[in-house]
Amino acid sequence: MTNPKRVIALGFFDGVHLGHGALLRRVKEEADRLDALPCAFTFDKSPTAAITGQAVPLLSTVDDRILLMRERYGIREVVVAPFDAMQRMDWEDFITKYLVEELGVVHVVAGHDFHFGYMGKGNPDRLRAKCRELGIGCDIIQKVEQDGITISSTYIRTLVAQGEMERAAQFLGHPHSLTQQVTRGKGIGHSALGFPTVNLRVPEGVIIPAFGVYATRVRFDGQSRAAVTNVGVRPTVRDNDGRVTVEGFILDFDGDLYSHQVRMEFHKRLRGERKFPDLEALAQEIRRNAEQTREFFEGA
Repeated sequence: MTNPKRVIALGFFDGVHLGHGALLRRVKEEADRLDALPCAFTFDKSPTAAITGQAVPLLSTVDDRILLMRERYGIREVVVAPFDAMQRMDWEDFITKYLVEELGVVHVVAGHDFHFGYMGKGNPDRLRAKCRELGIGCDIIQKVEQDGITISSTYIRTLVAQGEMERAAQFLGHPHSLTQQVTRGKGIGHSALGFPTVNLRVPEGVIIPAFGVYATRVRFDGQSRAAVTNVGVRPTVRDNDGRVTVEGFILDFDGDLYSHQVRMEFHKRLRGERKFPDLEALAQEIRRNAEQTREFFEGA
């Protein structure tokens, strides 16, 4: 079977923000011109975390990165490589043996700060020179700014951690999102509060938004529903076990989404999480938050 021609973007792409979008759009343009497959290359874990040993809470799982690149930028194939193996590879071998010989790459797109190979010796200048020597195309994309700020995953992580979802979306180019399978909750939302809920777990290593209540959209089975979503430890619930949960109260919906795959999109933080005297007081507040959520999406 003949290896298809590939145009590939190189990077980690956490969050798939507008800076990444500059690379991915260029890939799509070149792929269309060369009648090649538009692709992206990413790692299975954070290079920064692996190199420094420090925890780096990610904006997106590998699956969310793939989904965003495909949906928003027309990337048809995403290569997820093991970082541990890649950091031991000679930088020239990464280009000649891996990208060109193994993947059939005919054009490469990378960011101005992309480093690769053993001890990070591969850099944009070496990538450009080697590609020229091999007769393949290469674009190095410079930093992308907005409001005088360089768009970066690091900056957006700070916004999400503070609950500033509207500003985060301006730099991401889309709402911050979490795609997970719905887990079984305690049934309190539906039985005591009168709202069907979806309960999601934040995967290990993924950033937890600031505790509080958010106007969100829940996407599942081709549907999109507004929801009031609480992120936190549910202090009002008597048998709360202290685990962080993401619990969405879906508006104008009656159904059971247990075991369904859903995408939760965070649009606006309505308030911080707080403890109420009883469940009735909590239900009353959620109804008020539901009206705020309706108004937000009607005005959006």
